[in-house]
Amino acid sequence: MSAESTPQPGIPEPATTDPGRRGKGRRRKPPSKGRKVMRVMAWTAAGVVVLGGTGAGYLYFKLNGNLKSVDINQALGADRPVKIDNGSENVLVLGSDSRAGTNKKLGGGKDDGVARSDTAMIVHIYKGHKRASVVSVPRDTLIDRPACTDAKGTTYPAASGVMFNSAYATGGATCAVKTVESLTGIRMDHYLEVDFAGFQKLVDDLGGVPVTTTKKIDDPQSHLRLPAGTHTLSGREALGLVRTRHGVGDGSDLGRIQLQQAFMKALLTQVKHVGVFSSPKKLYDLADTATRTVTTDSDLGTVNSLADFAAGLKGIGSTHMKMVTMPVQYDPADPNRVLLEKTKAQLIWTALEHDRPIPAAATTGSATGGAKGVVAS
Repeated sequence: MSAESTPQPGIPEPATTDPGRRGKGRRRKPPSKGRKVMRVMAWTAAGVVVLGGTGAGYLYFKLNGNLKSVDINQALGADRPVKIDNGSENVLVLGSDSRAGTNKKLGGGKDDGVARSDTAMIVHIYKGHKRASVVSVPRDTLIDRPACTDAKGTTYPAASGVMFNSAYATGGATCAVKTVESLTGIRMDHYLEVDFAGFQKLVDDLGGVPVTTTKKIDDPQSHLRLPAGTHTLSGREALGLVRTRHGVGDGSDLGRIQLQQAFMKALLTQVKHVGVFSSPKKLYDLADTATRTVTTDSDLGTVNSLADFAAGLKGIGSTHMKMVTMPVQYDPADPNRVLLEKTKAQLIWTALEHDRPIPAAATTGSATGGAKGVVAS
C-alpha cells in the first residue's frame, strides 16, 4: 500500500494517549483482573493498540505500508445479509496456518503452500462498545459451503459436507466471510487475519506472555511440553499452545479452542501491563510487527482506521467479554469431525442479530473437548 499524498497526520505522543498514566511519586494500584484489557479481538490486538502512540508522522507512512487488506464488499457484492443498524458490529477473526514463506519454519503441518484457517472467531461488539461476545467456530465442523468468489475474481462452486476451514483454503478471506454469513445469517462488518510467524514474533516483542497451566501439556506434534504451573511463554511456546490439540483433553479441535480463548485473554492482559509506552523502541517494534502480521478488510486497511477501531473497544473489560464455542456434537461416522447443533446455534445467531446476550441454553450440553481450565484465565 503506497503512502498517501495528504499531510502527515499528527499521531499523538505516548504521554497524551495513556490517560491511566500516573505522575511521579504516586502509588500505582496493582492491576486487577477486571481492568479494561480488550482493545481489539485477535492475536494481533497487542500491536494494534499501540498504533496511536507511535509519535513521529513519518512512522505512520512506514506502518501504513505494512498493512495488507482485502476488499470484501466488492468481492461479495450485494448478495449478503442486510446490515442491521443497531449500533453493534460483527468481526470475523481468522488465524491462518499457511506453511509457505516464513511460516514454513514453524512446522506442525503439511508444507503444501496452502493456507488454512486454523482459528476462527465471530466477535460481536454490542451497542455502546462496553461488552462483547466471541463465538469460536471449530475448524472441523462439517458444513455446506456456498458458492463464492475470491478477491481475484475466481468463482468456486458450492460444496456439501466439507470442513469449515475448507472455505478459506479454497477462496481465501472472501470465501471465509461468505461461508460465515451463510452459516449465521449475520453480516460481517469487518475481517481480521493474522499468520503464525507474525503471532510468534508479536509475543516475543512483548517479552513473553504469562500463563498458568493446571495440568501438564505434552504434545510432540506442536513441540510443546509444559509442566503444571505458571510460565512466561515465548513466541514459539505460545504458538505451540494455541495449536496444540493432542496434549490436552480428548485431543480434538474443541480442546484447542478452549486453550486459544484462555490465551487470548492472557495476551490482552499482558499488553495492558507491559508498559510499552515507556519504551519508544518496544512501542515501534510492536506496531511494526502487528501491521506486518495483520490482514484486514479494506475499511480497516489504514493505520488510522485500525487504530480508531481499536480505540472504540477500549471500554470493554475482560469481565464483560463472553467467550463460547459454536454448539456442536461429534460426528458418529467420524470422531475427528463435528456436526453443528442447528437449533442451539440459531439461539446464538438470533441473540447476536438482535444485539442481545447469548443465552446459556445455546451451549449447554454441547461437546467441549475436555480442556477447559487447563490454562487458567
